[in-house]
Amino acid sequence: MFPVASSPRPPAPGSRRAAPGGAGPSSTPRGAARRGLALGSAVGSPALFSPVARRASLSSRGTPTRTFPHHSVTESVNYDVRTFGPSLPVRVMEALALAEVDDQLSVHIDEGGWACLVCTEKLLVWKITLSPVTKLSVCKELQLPPSDSRGSSDLVALSCPTTSGEAHSVQAVAVMVATREGSIRYWPSLAGEDTYTETSVDLGGDRTCRFLTAAQGRSFILASAGNQLVRLVPESSGRIHQHALPQGQGMLSGIGRKVSSLFGILSPSIDHMLAGILWDRGGSGFYSLTSSNMSKWELDDSSERHVYSWDVHRALKESITDAIWGSESNYEAIREGVNTRYLDLKQNCDGLLILAAAWHPADSPCLVYYSLVTVEDTGCQGSDAVTVEVTQYNPPFQSEDLIMCRLMVPDFSNQTAYLYTENAVYVCATGTGKCSLPQEKIVFSAQGDGILGVGSCGGVPILFSRNSGLVSVTSRENMPLLAEDLEESLASSVAGAGSESVVFETTKSETVAQEDKTKLLKAAFLQYCRRDLVHAQTMADELFSPSDLDSDSELDKAVTQISVDLVDDYPASDPRWAESVPEEAPGLSNSSLIILHQLEDKMKAHGLLVDFLHQVGLFGRLGTSLIRGTPMATRLLLCEHAEKLSAAIALKNHHSRLPDLVNTAILIALGKRECEVPASLTPADVFFREVSQVDTVCECLLDHEEQVLRDAALDSVEWAEVAVSVNAVLKDMLQAASHYRHNKSCLYRREEPLRKEPEYIPWTASGGAAGLRTAIARQHRIILKTVYPQADSSLRSTVMEQLVALIDCFLDGYVSQLTSLDKTCDQERYDSLEVEYLQQRSQLLSPLLTLGQYPWAASLAEKYCDFDILVQMCEQTDNQTRLQRYMSQFADQNFSDFLFRWYLEKGKRGKLLSQPISQHGQLASFLQAHEHLSWLHEINSQELEKAHTTLLGLANSETRYFSKKKTLLGLSKLAALASDLPEDALQEKVEAMAEQERFLLHQETLPEQLLAERQLSLSAMPVLTAPQLISLYICDENRRANEYDFKKALDLLEYIDEEEDVNINDLKLEILCRALQRDSWSSSDGKDDPIEVSKDSVFVKILQKLLKDGVGLSDYLPEVEELLQANWLGSLKADPYFQFVLKANYEYYVQGQV
Repeated sequence: MFPVASSPRPPAPGSRRAAPGGAGPSSTPRGAARRGLALGSAVGSPALFSPVARRASLSSRGTPTRTFPHHSVTESVNYDVRTFGPSLPVRVMEALALAEVDDQLSVHIDEGGWACLVCTEKLLVWKITLSPVTKLSVCKELQLPPSDSRGSSDLVALSCPTTSGEAHSVQAVAVMVATREGSIRYWPSLAGEDTYTETSVDLGGDRTCRFLTAAQGRSFILASAGNQLVRLVPESSGRIHQHALPQGQGMLSGIGRKVSSLFGILSPSIDHMLAGILWDRGGSGFYSLTSSNMSKWELDDSSERHVYSWDVHRALKESITDAIWGSESNYEAIREGVNTRYLDLKQNCDGLLILAAAWHPADSPCLVYYSLVTVEDTGCQGSDAVTVEVTQYNPPFQSEDLIMCRLMVPDFSNQTAYLYTENAVYVCATGTGKCSLPQEKIVFSAQGDGILGVGSCGGVPILFSRNSGLVSVTSRENMPLLAEDLEESLASSVAGAGSESVVFETTKSETVAQEDKTKLLKAAFLQYCRRDLVHAQTMADELFSPSDLDSDSELDKAVTQISVDLVDDYPASDPRWAESVPEEAPGLSNSSLIILHQLEDKMKAHGLLVDFLHQVGLFGRLGTSLIRGTPMATRLLLCEHAEKLSAAIALKNHHSRLPDLVNTAILIALGKRECEVPASLTPADVFFREVSQVDTVCECLLDHEEQVLRDAALDSVEWAEVAVSVNAVLKDMLQAASHYRHNKSCLYRREEPLRKEPEYIPWTASGGAAGLRTAIARQHRIILKTVYPQADSSLRSTVMEQLVALIDCFLDGYVSQLTSLDKTCDQERYDSLEVEYLQQRSQLLSPLLTLGQYPWAASLAEKYCDFDILVQMCEQTDNQTRLQRYMSQFADQNFSDFLFRWYLEKGKRGKLLSQPISQHGQLASFLQAHEHLSWLHEINSQELEKAHTTLLGLANSETRYFSKKKTLLGLSKLAALASDLPEDALQEKVEAMAEQERFLLHQETLPEQLLAERQLSLSAMPVLTAPQLISLYICDENRRANEYDFKKALDLLEYIDEEEDVNINDLKLEILCRALQRDSWSSSDGKDDPIEVSKDSVFVKILQKLLKDGVGLSDYLPEVEELLQANWLGSLKADPYFQFVLKANYEYYVQGQV
């Protein structure tokens, strides 16, 4: 499949050219000749593509430094091609042996460490591992769903948990298989071979399924050849829910055609045939690549969102054509006739990687040029920043149907890529990295051999050869892991391990003591340092089986002990220590005779220990260890040991410059720890040997400092220097530790972010009498209370700069501690720690303001977001420019809201409302929760319509004070009249407010006598409701009530809302009854006419006013009988004369009106 052919590009590892505007590497000049190295096809003489044949490092090292204890599968110049892992399961070997030559076998290799062989009607699934010896010899046989087509590994998907502990569990692995026709079979657990669910997917006219992949939330995505995408979500009930992914415009052909299938899609167009799919586990993104488009979706556990569809053909064809034929003199003519095809889609650290093939039919000979196109994924759209790497693989063009090459990227973090066909793999680079990679073809040409599938395991590229099974392909060029002198030192001093064969002498059934496990893990670590990774992996697996989760606590103990032994190691090869090393001392010795070199060597060895734990898969299994009486994540304890090494190196550097100070502190520390110093050693030798206790020197430095400050004269050099020197030592030690913690955090990042860990208290933030947090606070007091007041300006400047650095370390410890807490689970602890942090921050920074150290106060307050300090500083210095800068700098942390709230709390409303125009938007947002002030800001900003709305809202919500409501309503009306509202809208609003004013007028005109009787005042009265006002107008205390008062009471009935629980008819009846009771109806005063008798009564005058207002009395008044039956009439109900007069007036006024 890789015939000899000349390349159109100059001899180079590959040609690459960035698209216009892109950021790709520079291309070969157009004038270069169209020629290249030939790519040999014989296995015995594979070609090597490199500008200088081989790098010097390779030519000086004839064999690879890392070897695998497996036989070589095929010959290669630059790569080791060897069998991978343990022997294949018996079922797999039987299936391969019994398969006919023409049987189409295929293999799926999952990144989770599983392999699947599709063989006729069955699927074999087994666990793969780096180690040649494994305890997990699991192989499951599953029956494929019936199909008229042959099965394909592209239609097999495994859903494995991300946690390292579960990754090896058969119960935790789910399997889904699809047929070409759309039949689905799903096993929720690999442990239950006979427990599965079946369904089918209706693809309409597009009846060929092409790919199946696991996706977010244990779901799967099935892709057809025509780019129909269906998400399959198994449910706990056993049902498989299915729905199509949302399609974006331009993705699918036939958009305007009639819907004729489940998903509204007809037969696929040849222009949109699917080439590849990609599930990005880290970013929850799903991609599909067709012959013309690339599309992206974002997935969560239950839904999908189409992000973009990108026309790759339009975007990439010119770049690919230019990279291959750009140096030709007739390039413009060639460009029109070039054909391109997109074959596969993968991803690495640089972005998306597209495998493309291009050919020009008019070329003689016509060759197919394979290119790797790197596209930056911007997240929301396709990027024009592309890099094209033209590989040296360019076979003759035979037929477009024979272009079957595919792509594998085994390691996301680098630029290595593998092109493969049925019987060959081609190793090359993407062209985006700084280092060149020798391109080479590796052919599996033995009789009956071929590549059945590819994948990766732990970043190692793996092929499945029909003859050889699992095969790894690794580069021969490997840099040494460890400096030669340190490797020899480690090899000669691993105490108790004896021979590396010890681990194999312990059978699996035996229980290994904790002490022995620690020693054997040390031996495995030594093998890793000797670059024997497979041996180290085997030993680690034997000691701490991935399937034995109970061993994780023993792992934490062993790793912690090794790390402590390493940092506290006795330098046995130093002759001065010859008689001082205990016989039982755990050895990881160094050969350095100088303390500083010993510390540096320990740091290198500790870094290797962390690398070793990552490499053999133990780091992700680390749990917690006990330190300083509290639990801590073991991974962070490892980091702490490295931080202490950094601090010890910083302290040793000061030991050379300040020997008296450091030696004095060391002697105090050794005395507190009751450590004896042998005659052949110095106190420094003993102290620096035990790096895990290096922090004990800090308290001792302060003890010595306080002693000197008490005893020495204020004008002496010693008094001035001791504070500066102690500050310098503490500062450099803490900063060295903090620098390591932040710069190397990626090495100690937890692999399972969902797993809960205990609160992290860095050693630099430890409390207690001897803790560093206590020491820094103590030094803070010493400097500000003892040193600073007595120091001159130069000394003050020096000690203040040092003190700020110490405060920085102090606060950084709190930040790390707070960040480690999960607020959802530890809310109470988080809140209490945050309160403590805020108090400490204020106590440390406030004195800086008091002393006028504004630049230092600002630097710390800005870093740790102490907005109170920043605002106080700006107010004290009247620096409004800085204040405005903070509003912009901390906009995402709501600094403006804090400032506005601060002004409110301090009663500085004038400053609050006089903000510059640039802050008016933020001020308006803040004042939305303070409407009693926002209208002032709106009037000041000439936003009169907004001011009207705000004032009207305040007036409507005001119920406490009648006078305030009236004032707000009046101001709202004025703001509306002064605004630019259209005339119609203005009139409508003014009318509405006038109606409210008419209602308020009823309360404003309450009789003074009544108010005095009730001890009420309009200025202090609440806003009364209509029923309350009616009650006042008709009550007995309103002794002077006349027809006007009762008419107001009747008018108020119109203001009663439906929401109020009041019967208006009953209330009206009560008002009329109360009016009737205001007059005496006992005699006619000698008059026979009842109308004449009652004409001066309050009731009749009310009727006359109603008539004057045009009210229809027959509809408005209750029936006379209803009125006579009302209880509110009291004794009048039984008065015949009253009844006669009332009926006469009803007849006269009511019927007369009719």
